[in-house]
Amino acid sequence: MSTTELPKQYNPLESEAKWQKYWEESGVFVAASESEKEPYCIMIPPPNVTGSLHMGHAFQEVLIDILIRYHRMRGFNTLWLPGTDHASIAVQTILDKQIKAEGKTNQEVGREKFLDRAWKWKAESGGTIVSQLRRLGVSADWTRERFTMDEGLSNSVTEAFVKLYEAGLIYRGEYLVNWCPESQSAVSDLEVDSKEVNGHLWHFRYPLADGSGHLVVATTRPETMLGDTAVAVNPEDDRYKHLIGKTIMLPIMNREIPIIADQYVDPKFGSGCVKITPAHDPNDFEMGKRHQLPLINILNKNGSINENGGEFQGQDRFVARKNVVAKLDEMSLLEKIEDYAHTVPYSERGKVPVEPLLSIQWFVNIKPLSDFALEQFDKQNSPTFVPDRWGKVYRDWLIRLKDWCISRQLWWGHQIPAWYAPDGTIFVARTEAEAYEQATAKFGEDVTLERDPDVLDTWFSSGLWPFSTLGWPVQTQDFETFYPTSVLVTGFDIIFFWVARMTMMAGYFTGKMPFHTVYIHGLVRDENNQKMSKSKNNGIDPLVLINKYGTDALRYSLVKEVTGAGQDIRLDYNRKTDESTTVETARNFANKLWNASRFVMMNLNLEHGAAALQVEDLELADRWILSRYAQTVLQVREQLDAYSMGEATKSLYEFFWGDFCDWYIELVKSRLQEEANPNSRATVQQTLAFVLDGILRLLHPFMPHVTEEIWQLLTYGTSEPSSDLPVLAIQPYPEIDTTHINEELEEQFKLIIGTIRTIRNLRAEAEIKPSLKVKVILQSDSDRERTLLEFGQSYILDLARVEDLAILATVDESATEEAIAGVVGTVQAIVSLVGVVDIAQLVTKLERTLKKLEGAIASSQGRLNNEGYVKKAPPEVVATARAELEESLKQQEILKARLAQLQK
Repeated sequence: MSTTELPKQYNPLESEAKWQKYWEESGVFVAASESEKEPYCIMIPPPNVTGSLHMGHAFQEVLIDILIRYHRMRGFNTLWLPGTDHASIAVQTILDKQIKAEGKTNQEVGREKFLDRAWKWKAESGGTIVSQLRRLGVSADWTRERFTMDEGLSNSVTEAFVKLYEAGLIYRGEYLVNWCPESQSAVSDLEVDSKEVNGHLWHFRYPLADGSGHLVVATTRPETMLGDTAVAVNPEDDRYKHLIGKTIMLPIMNREIPIIADQYVDPKFGSGCVKITPAHDPNDFEMGKRHQLPLINILNKNGSINENGGEFQGQDRFVARKNVVAKLDEMSLLEKIEDYAHTVPYSERGKVPVEPLLSIQWFVNIKPLSDFALEQFDKQNSPTFVPDRWGKVYRDWLIRLKDWCISRQLWWGHQIPAWYAPDGTIFVARTEAEAYEQATAKFGEDVTLERDPDVLDTWFSSGLWPFSTLGWPVQTQDFETFYPTSVLVTGFDIIFFWVARMTMMAGYFTGKMPFHTVYIHGLVRDENNQKMSKSKNNGIDPLVLINKYGTDALRYSLVKEVTGAGQDIRLDYNRKTDESTTVETARNFANKLWNASRFVMMNLNLEHGAAALQVEDLELADRWILSRYAQTVLQVREQLDAYSMGEATKSLYEFFWGDFCDWYIELVKSRLQEEANPNSRATVQQTLAFVLDGILRLLHPFMPHVTEEIWQLLTYGTSEPSSDLPVLAIQPYPEIDTTHINEELEEQFKLIIGTIRTIRNLRAEAEIKPSLKVKVILQSDSDRERTLLEFGQSYILDLARVEDLAILATVDESATEEAIAGVVGTVQAIVSLVGVVDIAQLVTKLERTLKKLEGAIASSQGRLNNEGYVKKAPPEVVATARAELEESLKQQEILKARLAQLQK
């Protein structure tokens, strides 16, 4: 192979774009609908069509891609199905702003033209996230890309709604929902951001109706008292037992309301009395049902007070809040006001506090669905959670589930397939024609129907994602082959909102759990270990790092930071320079892989690829690296099978950089020289090629582009994609070959390598020039250790730059004179300094260094012993000073030990 065929520098941007384009165009990632191979399928957690790639996406998709590429190379019929979510609220928000900027309202534009705009926006701007995912190097089957509002998935959503309705599991009713007054729509829990707010806690006196006294209640929302229908106390609270059953005269409204007893009330909180507003608080709503309290709604849908608010009718809720407090103060019923930090739910879309509001909505009767999912989990451990601690969270969620509000007052989304006759009769059908057919049978030909204007909660269609994307309700070949899917990879924050909905929907419609395993990953935290969020504006753009360091570097750095399944990772980042030492380290690893491969190829002199190993010709170092390689294959496969992807990257790093580059290549360089024995040179060439080929295969799922580029050059002598040449992406992953594993040999090499490292360290301490060879004595009481050292003495002579090596059981006292010594295990290494170092000069230099260091130590100790300095200086400065002092004390100890040796 010509050395000019491997450039000196690796160009990641050029290589990554080239191979990603070729892989996709040549169908490398396309799965077979029918195959004798075992199927392996992962569905992408569909990102919002409005989204752009953030670091959380990058982390998640890299984890998925590693699993997909690993299984594809293992010979599975592998499908990674990509797609995007229609993101009802996000798209509607974008269009709302556009229409408002034009001085119009949605009603003026009309639903039909609004939806035309939405589809046009999707066509023009909705592909951003997809193109960014491709930059990340994902190996998805883009021929199967889905969109939650494409025709097939829309049909699936309609079919699911109709079937649930016909089974009595979807109903329409008036219940308490999260309401956004700004967008005037119900919102799910996931569409709510909880914010810590410094507010107030108002304490009011509620007079007893008989005039015998009053009770004190407290609230953070004074305006809701207009809708109070009871005051509750704990039945065991001796202070109020005598009042249970009596009544309160509600101030301002002059409405007589009962004093009730309920275990929910905490006697230790506040006065132990709680005002109950069933129409505006979820806990009060449940208590209201238990005690059959009336529900009085005081709010309009825009957040203003309605006719039930008396004199405050028409006022905005926050204006009414101030006026209610003023009125109660005027009536001498304001007990006190406390500063109070508490959590307030804000609408993600409307950016205003949400209100619990009574509203007529569509709901799913969730218990029959959750019961089946719970049974599967309890009896079959299906799905299995990794880490398993998340299984308990999932189970707890299934037990606590309440009926699911699935209607949203929006236009962009799946319109609810329900039509209303003039008398309110509901007809749920797959099409308008089918609805009219039902209505005509009941009311005759002249009946007119109006379709429900609401759309379904986005999570309804997302809940069908694992099977609707494969064709359900049609029993397609894809559905037969790939369902249930293999793994779901997702974050812990949506176990409740998405994972549980998928298991419930899949259980009901397919009778099976939608995936065998749920792998829960952690968060990517910023350089200050803070969670990334829009509100903090501390996100890190993956594309900035990709453009600077390359895709493979970002992929590798994200995974290498994982210290255990499900653990958060911290990404170092300099916001002024857009640099990351974490990703730079991974880029350096890619460069090391390139340069080591270049060295190997320069020394192969093979036509191409790795020749078959001639086991009988292997020398000690060859057998050692093959054992280490076999151990690494075993370890990495076990780690990937256990979803320990971070540990797998570390294993590969240590083997490649440590065993292969730092030791094996150095150990065999002399055998690659032209004057070396031809058979020995051929053996080392074969071993280098074999192990490098295996390293590239092992690393491919993590760093696909650079490994493909090198493998093509190693195997075929060209890096230009060609339909005539296979690609690494579908080559077999290294198999476990225990015949090469020799643990005894590995233990022997630990001693040899440790001895070389110790001699090198001693040379550095004594400042011996690299060009000079030294005399060394290795002393050990162990016959076994001396035999091992003799076996590896050629490596010690070569790599430690030793000209005279004695391996002895004992040494005379004189042997340590004018010498420096170190220990590896129970072996003492003694390096003679005679003729290679001016000992007096070295002692003088070390003494000067020690004196300077001791002065710095004294100064540092003086500052840290000064209480004034420690109190006034920033904590991080003090911490740095303590760390520097600790390091200086260690250096002082080392210098003193060196001087003691030299001055014997």
